[in-house]
Amino acid sequence: MTESIAFTVAGMTCDACATHVKDALEKVPGVRSAEVSYLKGVATLTADRGIAQEALTDVVTGLGYRVSLDSGSSSSTGSSSFSKGTARTSSDDSSSLHIAVIGSGGAAMAAALKAVEQGARVTLIERGTLGGTCVNVGCVPSKIMIRAAHVAHLRRKSPFDAGISVSPPVIDRATLLAQQQGLVDELRRAKYEGILDSNPAITVLRGEARFKNGLTLSVALSDGSTREVAFDRCLIATGASAGVPPIPGLKGTPFWTSTEALASDTIPQRLAVIGSSVVAVELAQAFARLGSQVTILARSTLLFREDPAIGETVTAAFRAEGIEVLDHTQASYVAYKGGEFVLTTGQGEIRADKLLIATGRTPNTRTLNLEAAGVEVNPQGAIAIDHAMRTSIPDIYAAGDCTDQPQFVYVAAAAGTRAAINMTGGEAALDLTAMPAVVFTDPQVATVGYSEAEAHHAGIETDSRTLTLDNVPRALANFDTRGFIKLVAEAGTGRLIGVQAVTPEAGELIQTAALAIRNRMTVQELADQLFPYLTMVEGLKLAAQTFTKDVKQLSCCAG
Repeated sequence: MTESIAFTVAGMTCDACATHVKDALEKVPGVRSAEVSYLKGVATLTADRGIAQEALTDVVTGLGYRVSLDSGSSSSTGSSSFSKGTARTSSDDSSSLHIAVIGSGGAAMAAALKAVEQGARVTLIERGTLGGTCVNVGCVPSKIMIRAAHVAHLRRKSPFDAGISVSPPVIDRATLLAQQQGLVDELRRAKYEGILDSNPAITVLRGEARFKNGLTLSVALSDGSTREVAFDRCLIATGASAGVPPIPGLKGTPFWTSTEALASDTIPQRLAVIGSSVVAVELAQAFARLGSQVTILARSTLLFREDPAIGETVTAAFRAEGIEVLDHTQASYVAYKGGEFVLTTGQGEIRADKLLIATGRTPNTRTLNLEAAGVEVNPQGAIAIDHAMRTSIPDIYAAGDCTDQPQFVYVAAAAGTRAAINMTGGEAALDLTAMPAVVFTDPQVATVGYSEAEAHHAGIETDSRTLTLDNVPRALANFDTRGFIKLVAEAGTGRLIGVQAVTPEAGELIQTAALAIRNRMTVQELADQLFPYLTMVEGLKLAAQTFTKDVKQLSCCAG
């Protein structure tokens, strides 16, 4: 006589895992046939009645998967049941794969939607405002503020002032802030809250999640209660928060991070900025153009991780606008008294009405109790993941700014999508070799691929050219030739491997460069492409032509 036996298997990460379990089970004496579903995490088999359950358990655990015997099962019923020992809590449908997603930003939302598309059930857990950093306190509000500041700047000063009368603007920051927040609220409702409300396969829990173990979360809900959420797979997508350096005297003062700066309804007369990377330079220029006297304290130089020419060009542009840039300067002490910040530096005291700290972002991982699940982090607290977004624990994945990946929302969203594919049985990797990046200063900074220094560090010999913007017709027509376009090619093959650009609207040209690198084009192949005349992206063609020609000797739109 035979009996039907079904039990759950935890730890499978793909269809190949299910095949391995099936093959191993069918080799156990007494097993007639076995079917194993990776998506459901269930093994179903037909076996001789009375088969030893330990034999089945041992063969599965021997492969590295987890099986626990349900204490309530009885062999006298003619069937046996194994379970993970924890109950599913988010849905009555226990047959589908259950994925827990911690967070609700770019990575979390992309993963949740893709997982549902793949047939999974999702429980999404958010402790704060739905939408994460980008839409609420990051990309969206900052770019609105930067655009408003750009308009204010052009009304105050432009290359056409001789023929267009100057009209110094009156800045009503409270009204600008209301406009900014109105769009933020609209996008959050449309792209996050509305989508989640309309998707029955996604359950939203408002509260803070902590790992109880590698298969269960404990969620402290906003109403004061606690709920346990068992999962088959889990995605950690908790983002990052502004890091605060340990400067003596800083703690306890009313300093700003980018969050407070973007939410301020006033423009300070004097603003000091500690930091030299993306957030620091973007907000420093925006506040300066809206009326602040801005001083930047850079521990090294502006944008020091990039090609040195980038920082030099941005610094020159800032100083031309009246922004004070103090290179190789650190605050050794911060005091706040009488409504004024006083920063002690090696170059004397700096006084300001507001102080913006923009020295990087720290992964939001400390409160997750990751050690209970065995998830490993690096010394900075970022979760270490592989090319499939898998952590050190097979069933737990991570994506976005809480990981060791680059902190860009489009990287987070792409990683979230791929993590969901992998959690539901597929195979997807995230290739960052042609990842474009943009800094929204004026002129903008855009990069993709290798810089010369990075290529040399990787052992690649290079051949590079730099085209100044006085050779680009669009820049000449704009009467704005600040900046350059630099192409980095592999020596010998001529294959394009990197582009760095500092130009107005550089962000609009960098994706063309990314596609060229992705398709392994040579600089000659790029030079041979058709580019529309009087566009900034035409500068890529001209820069490519400099490898074989003197572009100063070409007609204005020479092919």
